[in-house]
Amino acid sequence: MSSIFARIINGELPAFKVAENERFLAFLDAFPLVEGHVLVIPKLEIDRFFDVPDELLAEWLVFAKPVARAIERAFPCARCGISVVGLEVPHAHMHLIPINSVEDMNFSRPKLKPGAGRLEEIRTIIVSALDA
Repeated sequence: MSSIFARIINGELPAFKVAENERFLAFLDAFPLVEGHVLVIPKLEIDRFFDVPDELLAEWLVFAKPVARAIERAFPCARCGISVVGLEVPHAHMHLIPINSVEDMNFSRPKLKPGAGRLEEIRTIIVSALDA
């Protein structure tokens, strides 16, 4: 059975896409820790982060870098944090999160529940910052 991320990649489920190329996809977390929380995934379905081939892992970080910089421009934060947890979905993924303290990356906190309208606004803000 395909993971939810594979279904997003295949266009079977909607997502608020921030960036995409032939190998990777960045999209908003539907239940973010803070506004601006983005997931970055390889399109190749691999369960564990450290099972990702070295070359793809390096490309993944290079793909994520401008997204992280755009998040920092788009949201007032000290920096864009990166986290790899990997328990929620059996598809390797990284979280890019605008943070001001380590508490902003506490995954045990209640998640936000923005509606589709607000998610689209956030997506637009980040995409605009990508072009800045």
